[in-house]
Amino acid sequence: MMMQTVQQQLQEKVNTALQSVLAGASSEVAADVLQVVPCANPQFGDYQFNGALPLAKAQRTNPRALAQNIVAQLDVAGISEPPEIAGPGFINFRLKREFIQRMAAQALADPRVGVPQTDHKRTVIVDYPSPNVAKSLHIGHIRTTFIGDAIARLLRFAGHTVISDNHIGDWGTGFGKVIIGWKKYRDEANFQRDPLDEMDRLYRLVEAESKQNKEIQEEARLETAKLQAGDPENRAIWQHLRAVSQVEFDRIYDLLDIHCDETLGESFYNDRLAGVVQDLLQRGIATESEGAIIIRFEEPANLGDKIMVIQKKDGASLYSTTDLATVQYRMERWQPDEIIYVVDARQSLHFQELFNVTHRWGFKDVILRHITFGTILGDDGKPIRSRSGEAIKLKDLMAEAERRALEIVRQKNPDLEAQKQQEIARVIGLGALKYADLAPSRTSDYIFSWDKSLALSGNSAVYLEYAYVRIRSIFRRAQAEGIAADVQQLETLHLEQPAELELAKFILRFPLAIETALSDYRLNAITDYLFELAQKFTAFYDACPVVKSEEPLRSSRLALCELTANVLKQGLNLLGIETIEKM
Repeated sequence: MMMQTVQQQLQEKVNTALQSVLAGASSEVAADVLQVVPCANPQFGDYQFNGALPLAKAQRTNPRALAQNIVAQLDVAGISEPPEIAGPGFINFRLKREFIQRMAAQALADPRVGVPQTDHKRTVIVDYPSPNVAKSLHIGHIRTTFIGDAIARLLRFAGHTVISDNHIGDWGTGFGKVIIGWKKYRDEANFQRDPLDEMDRLYRLVEAESKQNKEIQEEARLETAKLQAGDPENRAIWQHLRAVSQVEFDRIYDLLDIHCDETLGESFYNDRLAGVVQDLLQRGIATESEGAIIIRFEEPANLGDKIMVIQKKDGASLYSTTDLATVQYRMERWQPDEIIYVVDARQSLHFQELFNVTHRWGFKDVILRHITFGTILGDDGKPIRSRSGEAIKLKDLMAEAERRALEIVRQKNPDLEAQKQQEIARVIGLGALKYADLAPSRTSDYIFSWDKSLALSGNSAVYLEYAYVRIRSIFRRAQAEGIAADVQQLETLHLEQPAELELAKFILRFPLAIETALSDYRLNAITDYLFELAQKFTAFYDACPVVKSEEPLRSSRLALCELTANVLKQGLNLLGIETIEKM
């Protein structure tokens, strides 16, 4: 049987009391305001129910009197002390020590550390990281990659069926410029040494030329048209560069432990494009305008004067056409309940248009979400760049992260063998990159700082890794002293000191952090929780001897250490971050 959270147990008790008190009259009040939530101020208790106020307003009765009636019907003796009413009708619950001790032991025995799976399982497609082929992954790809991966992990952990689809950009006019460069300026030695670096160079070279010479622009368009028409030479170049790009992408994704279920590029949908255009015309959604095929918008108001072009005058399809074909394919193959696009905010208008047309097309039941994010900035407050002014390559950023992390590892553990130091540095460095990206609010810009990302204090992956390593060292010390540390079978803990009670109560809120993160796909709900958990563990460790304490406290405190480590490990794993046993 799946473990119930503290909130779920209290909510069931409140719901039962409400049924007795209201006799079905609560339907006028939204369900979300009738939820048990953590107390905003801990001095009033651990959890609170604020629903008496809106319920009383709906029933035109006194909120405090209604709260008293609810409390009279509440049966929470096994969970909390007698509920207290504060102010105009807030009902506060203070958890019983015995209940906390028992729940903590159950969470320790639970592989999911007390987090239940959802009762409402859905099929969700997460569209990320979707880079363009023939170009290096760079710092601009970080956010979609890390955010998308964490969202997919969270949804899977919650119990949903997730299909992660790397919708790579392998078609379009940009490739025509790469083909020109490949034919005219290719440096084969450089290509063999670093394929994507050479492709970047070729694209930049032709792009610069095209700005000075309109004939180059036309040549690029013609090369693209030849490719799309099936020209053997251009198709062979395209297939070669696409394959090489994918190998390079996968090498980096493997290092980052990011693995998508599908990699279906734009070209995969080519055979569908004409049918999509024809179907939209037949349904009256699309119309012909001056030789092009367009879609007009009547609502919402912000789209009223916009049009979506799905076929140019020359018969060429566009990005929007491919996206519509992609939706059609996904609906036919997976029948998803939700499709999530992890793409920066600059594409907001495009996705508003895409979602509008998708629903008009007949796919009304699928939830379509555009998960936006801010920009990574340098110290100057501008989008971060290399010294040469170009986007920093992701592989270079990863190498720098490992190099800096290695310095920390050598300082902390100079006697560790070099290979082990390197392995630890990889985990710390790459984890620091991911955490630095996921800790700020998703929709905000943030200033990237190496010092902050790799700090041993503050809200950083290194601080959390250090807390985890510290716990593992406690168990090594216990083992060295011949102390049995098998704490999984404890039926209850013994929490005597305020610091250990606080830590246990906070651990039991881990399911709420998961729920909050999933509600709007804001990963900082997880990072904020883990940071506070590490702080509370430090306070507990400073106040409560573990190995040196006597039984039954020693086993209980070892169990609390193990439970903290399990939550840290699970929380970091949901962010795509490995843990280490030693630093």
